[in-house]
Amino acid sequence: MIYSYGEKETSYLKRKDKKLAEVMDRVGHIEREMETDLFSAVVHNIVGQQISMAAQETIWKRILDRIPEVNADAILSLSREDLKSMGVSFRKADYILDFAGKVQGGKFDMDALYEMEDEDVIKALTSLKGIGVWTAEMIMIFCLGRTDVVSYGDLGIQRGMRMLYRHRVIDKDKFRKYAKRYSPYGTVASLYLWAISGGVIPELTDPSVKKK
Repeated sequence: MIYSYGEKETSYLKRKDKKLAEVMDRVGHIEREMETDLFSAVVHNIVGQQISMAAQETIWKRILDRIPEVNADAILSLSREDLKSMGVSFRKADYILDFAGKVQGGKFDMDALYEMEDEDVIKALTSLKGIGVWTAEMIMIFCLGRTDVVSYGDLGIQRGMRMLYRHRVIDKDKFRKYAKRYSPYGTVASLYLWAISGGVIPELTDPSVKKK
């Protein structure tokens, strides 16, 4: 499943931001895969914290090889030591097992997240051990498909803004200005900012990097 957006979102953003419009015209439509299972997405995101994407996917494959489906019952069939043997730190293993226990015991209602406002989703997810605002925002984008998420805590987003708008630093005031400009389609803007950060427009360099 791919994050869905179209002419309505792109036309709006192009009207609001000429610099972003130029990038959108050059890059074209961006496809980013979604995670369709919310429980699995939470576990996947905890696994991936503070490690490379390659390491995350290696560990994730080991988990999938061990259990047929990533759900609360299957996770709780594993011990801390089992998860550690797959490459998950004991700290993350405790977070994952605590989360699975709350879901299995009915203390955390996954389905309720779909009906919540964005701020309430963040509050609910960050009430879980090991889930911070950034992780909650990534789950909102890539699992819940929320339309207006621009993460101040995401280094790629900040880098993309610096490169696009030629700032050495993106402070909170600048960030809020741009996020407000993108609203209510901030998530689509985020896709392009990530692309910029990744070097999709070669001549856009990062002003924060000192030239040698």
